[in-house]
Amino acid sequence: MPAPRVRRRARERALQFLFGLEFTGAPWHEALDGFWRMRPSRPSVKRYAQRLIRGVCEGRDALDAEVAGALERWSPGRVGRVERNILRVALYEMRHQEDVPVNVAINEAIEIAKVYGADEAPRFVNGVLDRLKTSGQNADGPETAAEGLGD
Repeated sequence: MPAPRVRRRARERALQFLFGLEFTGAPWHEALDGFWRMRPSRPSVKRYAQRLIRGVCEGRDALDAEVAGALERWSPGRVGRVERNILRVALYEMRHQEDVPVNVAINEAIEIAKVYGADEAPRFVNGVLDRLKTSGQNADGPETAAEGLGD
């Protein structure tokens, strides 16, 4: 398991890639090489970031649907690109990275929102992810409602 600082940097790299991808419209798997040339990273950071990127890109529709269901008084179109991608990465980790505790995924998303998001982003991200945490819990732990993403 990568060190916490490696995972933080990987989450940031995943966010940067996903954010940029929204402007290019390029297929994600074709854009990766160019991204890594522009943003060289340690192999451990790159490996975890690519896992997150693949999971988010392959499961984007399901992740977005789950996020949309957790929005209160917001339409999905009102969510900023940075915040939307922070939520996608965190939700992917919450649902599909068994070695990442849900609270760690949420806290990391909040911290990243403080750096990259708008002023209200940390509170917004926390609220949405807290609702997703509650909706994804059952007696045995996280639900597998988005089963099959990136598998």
